[in-house]
Amino acid sequence: MVKLLFIIPLLMCIIWYLYLRQNNWTLAQGKKGFLYIISFNLVIALVLTALVFATRQ
Repeated sequence: MVKLLFIIPLLMCIIWYLYLRQNNWTLAQGKKGFLYIISFNLVIALVLTALVFATRQ
């Protein structure tokens, strides 16, 4: 399951891109959204990594 965690930010970025295209916005206008998506997913990855190391035996 951990191997597939890269799919979540990929799907979120695709959905954000489709939203931008539907509303006739440029990628430059939606850059902040991509940064939020990436930073949110990095925080999740760091928390999950910390949990893995904290629960090692």
